[in-house]
Amino acid sequence: MPIIGVRKAVLDKKLEKVYTEKEFDSLCFDYGLELDEVTSEKATIQKEQGKTVVNASDEEVYKIELPANRYDLLSVEGLAKALLVFQKKHSIPQYQIVRPSVLQRLVVKPETAQIRPFVVSAILRDVTFDADSYASFIDLQDKLHQNICRKRTLVAIGTHDLDTIQGPFEYRAEPPTKIKFKPLNQTKEYTAVELMELYQTEAHLKPYLPIIQDSPVYPVIYDKNGVVLSMPPIINGEHSKITLKTKNVFIEATATDLTKAKVVLDTIVALFSQYCAKPFTVEPVAVENADGSVVEYPMLKYRTESVEVEMINRKIGINLKAEEMADLLTRMCLQSTVANDGRSLQVTIPPTRHDVIHACDIAEDVAVAYGFNKIVNQLPEGHTVGKAFPINKLSDLLRVDIAAAGWTESLNFALCSRDDISTKLRQEDGLKSAVLISNPKTAEFQVARTTLLAGLLKTLACNRDMPVPLRLFELQDVVLKDEKSDVGARNERRLAAVYSNKSAGFEIIHGFLDRIMQLVDVKCKRDGTGYYIRACEDPTYFPGRCAEVVGPKDVPIGKLGIIHPDVLTAFGLTLPVSAVEINIEPFL
Repeated sequence: MPIIGVRKAVLDKKLEKVYTEKEFDSLCFDYGLELDEVTSEKATIQKEQGKTVVNASDEEVYKIELPANRYDLLSVEGLAKALLVFQKKHSIPQYQIVRPSVLQRLVVKPETAQIRPFVVSAILRDVTFDADSYASFIDLQDKLHQNICRKRTLVAIGTHDLDTIQGPFEYRAEPPTKIKFKPLNQTKEYTAVELMELYQTEAHLKPYLPIIQDSPVYPVIYDKNGVVLSMPPIINGEHSKITLKTKNVFIEATATDLTKAKVVLDTIVALFSQYCAKPFTVEPVAVENADGSVVEYPMLKYRTESVEVEMINRKIGINLKAEEMADLLTRMCLQSTVANDGRSLQVTIPPTRHDVIHACDIAEDVAVAYGFNKIVNQLPEGHTVGKAFPINKLSDLLRVDIAAAGWTESLNFALCSRDDISTKLRQEDGLKSAVLISNPKTAEFQVARTTLLAGLLKTLACNRDMPVPLRLFELQDVVLKDEKSDVGARNERRLAAVYSNKSAGFEIIHGFLDRIMQLVDVKCKRDGTGYYIRACEDPTYFPGRCAEVVGPKDVPIGKLGIIHPDVLTAFGLTLPVSAVEINIEPFL
């Protein structure tokens, strides 16, 4: 949960009243927030950095804990406006897009698709900043970067003094050696390569360097005269930096996720358009995409949702009339009116409330405005008895008996590398049924495992110094593609075991299989009611030393055999290994 720090003097000014700590804590609680602590700038620095700062202020600072999805509360402007509307001291702001005769344009070049393909933009006209609002404007960008922007990986925000630059603007992607400009708070020009070296020791910017560092091209935004506005997501240019004297603010946000970029832009312009000469107005910018399409941003879309009063009452456990519920939602900045039928509400969702997605989100706001403390505790109408799923109960029972037979359980990751389930196991089509991870963080977690065998062989490799024989088993899920499933994949519960010794020990692993069948009460029969094994060939196993396990109804449920020497070498093993892997779901 994000926590924002707000100076008490600024908060009192925005709320149009001087609050005591107890009064403000009560107000926060009524709105569903929490006053985390009351501190000061000096105390905060001492706590975070462990040192005394002479020039730091002793002025009270309120630390307020916010819901993670309430981006509209991340600055004192949004927080104060929400609390004032909640107390019925202010009306809900109405945001407007004001189109000038000629729109500023931002042209996106095709090469940006290689690194950060999306950009959105807007302009705040005739803004008046003071020291507090300027600091809040900068702080909001940082809060958004750390929250919805995921440390600038999804969205990076740039704000510029429009009076120092000229449109139309261009969003390009160029080799780092060709990019040269004077970065923010620097006195000389650097190439992008030099900037990457310069910021290696800069604590604030160093974490963002890896986002683009290995790319052959870096994103960069130019104005009509070739002035660099920013090199996202790293740094803005010194030439266009905003100051307290800035009157017109040009905002751009480059992104790998267009939806989140729209949310970020809507949030910034909505919260700070109140400082415009005509409050709550925003000037759009025409973004010309690489495919030739032109889209105007920001969207600032309002939408209307219809919700049933009875449904909300039932979900919360209260009994409100439609008019009362509409009033509560309006206090939460969701303008609401009672429909003609008297049983439903028409709720207007403003562009600041991107957290409202479904009817249940509207119900949550009703509960917050009504007051959680006022909701009467009730016993549930239905009574249920909890118990384990049959597959989990069977798994737990098997684990106990297998361990009692002298086998050691291994718990491996559900994700593995592509090679683990294909090349290393000598399975050319090993990835055919695998679920791939779209953005793996490491080479070890590229796919969801389709077999338990790879994990057990890696476990053996990590325990080569242990005395032999080694008897390991694992009873967990694998993930397989399945077009019939609503998510395109399904889990399958499997049991696998490996035996490693100076000799392969096929008879040991065969005995393991027989013991499992004995535990699940399946006889060794070929009449469709029991199980049996039959010879087969599998590249993972030694030729002529592999068998298929056929279960009830003559359905193959797995394989056992002696692991092929090439597979052992691929996993760094030197001793022979025999293995078995079966699906236990047919035994339910």
